[in-house]
Amino acid sequence: MPILVPTILTMPKSSTRRARFIKPLPVMVTGPTCNHKRFGKSPYCKSCSPFGKVETYKKICPLGEGSYAKVYKAVSCINQQVVALKEIRLQQDEGTPFTAIREASLLKDLKHANIVCLHDIIHTKTTLSFVFEYVHTDLSTYLERHPGGLNPNNVRLFLFQLIRGLSFCHKRKILHRDLKPQNLLISEAGELKLADFGLARAKSIPSRTYSHEVVTLWYRPPDVLMGSTDYSTQLDIWGVGCIFLEMMWGQPAFPGLKDATDQLEKIFKVLGTPTEQTWHGVSRLPNYGKVAAAGRFHKPKLLCEILPSILLIPGAESLMTDMLQLEPRKRISTVQAMTCQYFKDLPPKIFDLPPGASVFNVPGMKLEPEKNNLSK
Repeated sequence: MPILVPTILTMPKSSTRRARFIKPLPVMVTGPTCNHKRFGKSPYCKSCSPFGKVETYKKICPLGEGSYAKVYKAVSCINQQVVALKEIRLQQDEGTPFTAIREASLLKDLKHANIVCLHDIIHTKTTLSFVFEYVHTDLSTYLERHPGGLNPNNVRLFLFQLIRGLSFCHKRKILHRDLKPQNLLISEAGELKLADFGLARAKSIPSRTYSHEVVTLWYRPPDVLMGSTDYSTQLDIWGVGCIFLEMMWGQPAFPGLKDATDQLEKIFKVLGTPTEQTWHGVSRLPNYGKVAAAGRFHKPKLLCEILPSILLIPGAESLMTDMLQLEPRKRISTVQAMTCQYFKDLPPKIFDLPPGASVFNVPGMKLEPEKNNLSK
């Protein structure tokens, strides 16, 4: 029988008092247990537990590297399960990055089939490592391998899973704040999982205390680009809309090349330049003056003008338009999105699944072949 073992992460003294401890994280165990004296339901005494130890996981190969962490494919020496090992380098004078503390503290409560699972935490003097479930690829790589836009049925399947996982977060008052194809993992079966919660944040609705330096530029909404810090779940919805368009079109929706001003120009060329008549209060945003000073005012286009094939899919243009609203309060919510016309052809059972159940548990749900397939 699998046994749950709590893993406790103790932060260095340089960390803030509020974030020094993270509550026990349940981890599934199927290996042998020790016979030493112990307390509670743990199968190990503290000294014998293999969890929270570097030697428990054997690295296989590197998967990627970021500004402060490396990710490895690894295998558990307990049950031979393949995992992803995210190794964060610790600076002695700076302590543990708060993004790492935030990611661990949020993920321990986000148990959902469409959110990546955190199995274990390893803390040493020089590194902090997160042990995640291993997932085959990410949406960015998947898009590169299948250029020109994805199979419409697969777009619907991926988008539903993305909204389903995000809805679970939003109902728990958590914003992801960094939605982009690179942070959406895709299994070989087609299961999508939200990952990289380093910028995620628990919120109250509404909040006026967040930074506007969130979300990778291409997926950042216009209100945030113009300096707004008064945002809520609508921040993530804009990112979902950009990803939706990218999956159908085969290229990024608004690929800015320079800075926030250039990014806004890319958006306004398609959706129109906002004014007080179309967006009440827009002129009070900190960076709106730069938009007005540029003197370039674009008329809005229909999304079908840049992506004609969207008209062939019932409900697609309507949903995408509702997500890509310039004014935040006009954007659709995840709950509304899941009940829109675009998803009406999905099996009814898919809407009643418990959080931990995969959409592929529903008969008939499967990933379909893509029309364009580049070699790996």
